[in-house]
Amino acid sequence: MTESSTPRPSFHGFEQIPLREYAERAYLDYSMYVVLDRALPFIGDGLKPVQRRIVYSMSELGLSAASKPKKSARTVGDVIGKFHPHGDSACYEAMVLMAQPFSYRYPLIDGQGNFGSADDPKSFAAMRYTESKLTPLAEVLLGELGQGTVDWVPNFDGTLEEPSWLPARLPHLLLNGTTGIAVGMATDVPPHNLGEVVSACIRLIDDPQASVADLCEHVRGPDYPTSAEIITPAADLRAMYETGTGSVRARATWERENGNLIVTALPYQVSPSKVIEQIAAQMRAKKLPWLEDIRDESDHANPVRIALIPRSNRVDAEQLMGHLFATTDLEKSYRVNLNVIGLDGKPQVKHLKLLLEEWLQFRYDTVTRRLKHRLEKVERRLHLLEGLLIAFLNLDEVIRIIRSEDEPKPALIARFDLSEAQAEYILETRLRQLARLEEMKIRGEQDDLDSERDRLIATLDSKAKLKKLIKDELLADAKKFGDARRSPLVAREAAQALDETELVASEPVTVVLSAKGWVRAAKGHDVEAAALSYREGDGLLAAVKGRSTQQVAFLDSQGRSYSTLAHSLPSARGNGEPLTGRFSPAAGAGFVALASGGNDDRFVLASSHGYGFVTRFENLTGRQKAGKAMLSLAEGARVLQPAAVGSVETDRLVAVTSAGHLLAFPVSELPELDKGKGNKLIEIPKAKRGTERVVAVAVVPPGGNLQVKSGARTMSLSFRDLEPYLGSRASRGGLLPRGWQKVDGLDVQ
Repeated sequence: MTESSTPRPSFHGFEQIPLREYAERAYLDYSMYVVLDRALPFIGDGLKPVQRRIVYSMSELGLSAASKPKKSARTVGDVIGKFHPHGDSACYEAMVLMAQPFSYRYPLIDGQGNFGSADDPKSFAAMRYTESKLTPLAEVLLGELGQGTVDWVPNFDGTLEEPSWLPARLPHLLLNGTTGIAVGMATDVPPHNLGEVVSACIRLIDDPQASVADLCEHVRGPDYPTSAEIITPAADLRAMYETGTGSVRARATWERENGNLIVTALPYQVSPSKVIEQIAAQMRAKKLPWLEDIRDESDHANPVRIALIPRSNRVDAEQLMGHLFATTDLEKSYRVNLNVIGLDGKPQVKHLKLLLEEWLQFRYDTVTRRLKHRLEKVERRLHLLEGLLIAFLNLDEVIRIIRSEDEPKPALIARFDLSEAQAEYILETRLRQLARLEEMKIRGEQDDLDSERDRLIATLDSKAKLKKLIKDELLADAKKFGDARRSPLVAREAAQALDETELVASEPVTVVLSAKGWVRAAKGHDVEAAALSYREGDGLLAAVKGRSTQQVAFLDSQGRSYSTLAHSLPSARGNGEPLTGRFSPAAGAGFVALASGGNDDRFVLASSHGYGFVTRFENLTGRQKAGKAMLSLAEGARVLQPAAVGSVETDRLVAVTSAGHLLAFPVSELPELDKGKGNKLIEIPKAKRGTERVVAVAVVPPGGNLQVKSGARTMSLSFRDLEPYLGSRASRGGLLPRGWQKVDGLDVQ
């Protein structure tokens, strides 16, 4: 058979389109389905389609809060068989989520059986084992369903009708929040406190011009099902509500108990077992030397109780917990993206005011539809009662017509000028309703319905009355279902992980520097540094008190500064180690002074030529191996031991020369510099500058005592005793008493 005679396939009755166009159309249809019918919630009732269908199906099964529960499989079967033709496991999982008090701030389903735990939310039993019914709060979503408040649409096979939305009396979207991932967009709405949201709604009803900042006075932040702290600053929360996007950071709460640290609440959706595993992994890797053990002491009475046992009571609990917050799920950040389907049927990221405005518009429309529906029923009933009363007043004639006429309905209409509905209602009336007392009942019902009709019309015609009705209903629901905030709002900085070198216990240490540059650290502050053993020909140069977690700065004879952590220094049980092994000073330079403290502590740096300045300890640190230039020295000047400053405003600086001149003046008269030569401390006459020098400087706080050392003797001068030596900076000062003019050093007690 030749090529030309080969039969070609017929496409009669089919549409031929390019594959590219078909794929584009199919993907667009799929993406719109995912956005509108699966992943994003509707602003009115705050529910996704599967959640709405579950709640509606349970109401149709009679599973109200007052009824007995039924097997969850029964509900799931109804949902997927009638309204939601998808997998039963996905439907059941959505149902379980609405029943978990640790997942939903205000659960909609009351589950009986194993519905999972906070430790493993997906550990729930199969649907054939569990039972469920609706919670009382579901009444807020369903209470007005049969009152003409919603549009009804055919289900997937056209055999039943289902509501397009539920007539929520509260902004459920904000109460329980939701998460979802669609095609090209996502939503992350956190849960909120019912009372706060209702308060914001009423504020917006009363003041439509209220700003997002005004509404944030009521909605202070999300309110998760756990009592973990929300540590996001108020300004960041306000910015989140103003833009509709942002993040919220939550932190576990803890307390001290008998020396242990007890974690009592975890952030939302954080598993205790996962946190314990994260901490245990750090302990196994020897990255948490502060911790000796970790125990899970959770029970029925204490759903979250994780005990952290420190190695000693000297461990800095705040630093330890700060490190754990930064490196485990004890502190967690949640993305916020208020992306929802609005009243126009389109997805949009909405700020708080727009979201509440649209929901209030939804509520206005719902209440208006409810009132109109009720008004129609009242007017229809009044119309029927009017016909019934005519029949009652002409009972004999009505009975005659019914008995004698072949077609009584048109005869009644013609005789009494009735409508078709009235005539039909008279013909369906039972004989017992024709008793004499019925006239009073009919007239009483008419009066009641007339009053109700007047109220309905008055409410529908008055925006003020409609607003008041909505406010009253919101307040009633808030009083019935509202509760206190669970997640406290506490302003804290985000935690920072500590360096491995900082993960040591904060203990008091005394750092000892020998004359030949050997260093060591002894535990405690009651160390007699001079009594320690030294290498032959060596001896004590200086010692400072600090903590094992702080840095120690060393100054060499050229005024350069070097730093290292105190806990890294060798123990004082031996002779220590030479600093030249850690640092690389210039040739001929030796280590002559040291200091230890926190970054913001202040010290006076001075030279023997009588110049100095105040500097923060942080300036002494940073460069380790080669050091950094700190104190500029003139030829022949040497570095003095730094003096710690307690308060720049109240402390006095004391400088003493080798000739016995002592000067005291306020520390505030000295400049604060990062480095340099500084200002003159004490006057040394030009004629004596080659022979007289500054021996030492010290800072004396109010109430402190200055120890003046001369050989083996020590003279104590109180803060008040220094008054004879007070003067302005760069003056000569006073001469010490005879016999004390050869000063070896100063100390402060």
